Amino acid sequence: MRGPSGTEPPRAPDTLEYVTFPVVGMVGGGQLARMTHEAGIPLGIRFKLLSDTPQDSAAQVVSEVVVGDYRDLDTLRDFARGCDVITFDHEQVPTEHLRALEAAGVPVRPGPDALVHAQDKGVMRARLTEIGAPCPRHRIVSDPADVAAFAAEGLAEGAEGDGFPVILKTVRGGYDGKGVWFVRSAAEAEDPFRAGVPVLAEEKVDFARELAANIVRSPHGQAVAYPVVESQQVDGVCDTVIAPAPGLPSQVAGEAQELALRIASELGVVGHLAVELFETRDGRILVNELAMRPHNSGHWTQDGAITSQFANHVRAVLDLPLGDPRPRATWTVMANVLGGDYPDMYQAYLHCMARDPQLKIHMYGKDVKPGRKVGHVNTYGDDLDDVLERARHAAGYLRGTITE
Repeated sequence: MRGPSGTEPPRAPDTLEYVTFPVVGMVGGGQLARMTHEAGIPLGIRFKLLSDTPQDSAAQVVSEVVVGDYRDLDTLRDFARGCDVITFDHEQVPTEHLRALEAAGVPVRPGPDALVHAQDKGVMRARLTEIGAPCPRHRIVSDPADVAAFAAEGLAEGAEGDGFPVILKTVRGGYDGKGVWFVRSAAEAEDPFRAGVPVLAEEKVDFARELAANIVRSPHGQAVAYPVVESQQVDGVCDTVIAPAPGLPSQVAGEAQELALRIASELGVVGHLAVELFETRDGRILVNELAMRPHNSGHWTQDGAITSQFANHVRAVLDLPLGDPRPRATWTVMANVLGGDYPDMYQAYLHCMARDPQLKIHMYGKDVKPGRKVGHVNTYGDDLDDVLERARHAAGYLRGTITE
């Protein structure tokens, strides 16, 4: 058959060349993995998931799921085959396993030398002190008597009292208030030592509020900083995040962003870094915790920033140019949805969506259990009081604590 001009029609080549998009290996199947996978879909990025169970949040939506134990090196090695890069939903993978993957030529981002600072609070405090980052007074303690000695060391000369209360933390494994104790005496300091793991003592900081500085850094050193946010906690769990932090002086906000960027550079972080901060009553900032993964304090960016923390984390671990972190609206508020005694949250959608057509609901596919994070909502606008009310109403209605 000839074409209109009498010439032979073009023939397909014997071999076709296809563009192969990279595969991101995500260790951990929680909601952070679920939302990071969602951010990679428009880019055509493939995800491979190492999940504890087939029912985990991300395992419900990722097509290629390996069910296995991240603490087993052979499992990690098998999982890494076919992945272009490995990243994380959590910070619990043993450091020595990550070093073994790197030695085998697998890109791990963030790498073990960086990630250990989010895994081990003792290592984190030592390194932050070394680079001059402002931190609460702290040291590793060996027993309740040592805790009492640490408390007394904080007393001003001539001051009365015993120096309590202090904060005790297990150096590994704590999150959302777990592994953290507020102790008022040496007698109350016994529980943290029962597990037989090192314990970090920190002074009880008289802070005005908690802040978070979220940044993303790529392997070649490009970095972006999101607006500093206020993070409000209830019973040790993040409840509400306001972006940007209301009333925060621009100088302090800039100092917090610069501090987070410097920490990321000094520690060699690749990907998302959340620096949780205390704002003291005299206007100083102190580093509380580090998280080297997408973080609850950055969930507002899904709907409130030009490029979300999840999209930028994907870009960073693949060493793609980073996206614009600027906010889309004057104010964005994220409110966590916690499980309560009202398990059928889907029935609440009708009310929430009709009441606020701009509301953004993000659910994690988890069974509803009291106190468990099962989702979050984002609201945005120009009036902070209105934006706050809408977010808190929606989160409360979904949980069942608000009924009208």
